[in-house]
Amino acid sequence: MTAIDLTALAERAERVLAQLEAWLPPTPPETDWTAHAYRWRKRGTRGWLEAVRNVSRIEAEDLQHIDRQKGIIDRNTRHFIEKKPANNVLMTGARGTGKSSLVKAMLAAYGDRGLRLIEVDKADMGDLGDIVDLVGARPERFIIFCDDLSFEEGEPGYKALKSVLDGSVSAASDNVLIYATSNRRHLMPEYMSENLSAQHQPDGEIHPGETVEEKISLSERFGLWLSFYPFKQDDYLDIVNYWLKQHGCSDADIEASRTEALQWALERGSRSGRVARQFARDWAARHV
Repeated sequence: MTAIDLTALAERAERVLAQLEAWLPPTPPETDWTAHAYRWRKRGTRGWLEAVRNVSRIEAEDLQHIDRQKGIIDRNTRHFIEKKPANNVLMTGARGTGKSSLVKAMLAAYGDRGLRLIEVDKADMGDLGDIVDLVGARPERFIIFCDDLSFEEGEPGYKALKSVLDGSVSAASDNVLIYATSNRRHLMPEYMSENLSAQHQPDGEIHPGETVEEKISLSERFGLWLSFYPFKQDDYLDIVNYWLKQHGCSDADIEASRTEALQWALERGSRSGRVARQFARDWAARHV
């Protein structure tokens, strides 16, 4: 083969490599470890921690009428950053009652003491092992947070979470906890037929009770369960009044808002803290 042939072959190889590189996902950026909050991002098979520059900040005192839940999670988080034993946390219950806001409040309270938050979508729960390995050698204390977590039958993230919580042959990193919120107490769909274990179908499982045990075994791996309940009317109005004051409304404005605040909740079908805050924004914008 002549020198000219070798040169042509090399040029063709370079063109092929250039075309291949165009199809490959770019190299993930380096992690900015100075941030307080991150999102787990995925492109193809590659994942990385993306720093969140504008963190949604809420203070613990902004969360009203969940004092018991707030005290428990604050104590657990404080123990965690002090390198004492602490538990993974599962928060379940009524929507809009402060579950995810409570996690953000912990970051606001303890971010300056080394607490960091990593938000992971349910679709990426299969990467939990990679995330734990990535932060395992860091000096910071990381809460992996998944909001509105639930699984359907056969989803791969189910076993990944189960393994990280308690079940892998490798020990979990002591600088990582998992805080999750869900509308399902056991994170998996449960069916009436599963409670009718005495009525076996010809082609059904011989031990249907074991299927139920498998479903609840995931939630049992969380050391702390916190339940959140719908607010009573007076509690809802207290939260409305709190946010109206934060928006600069006078006592007279707050008193005048009562009827409309109740109508707002009735139309939304919920007396949650989220609904109260949304009403306060609307009222304050129209009256202040």
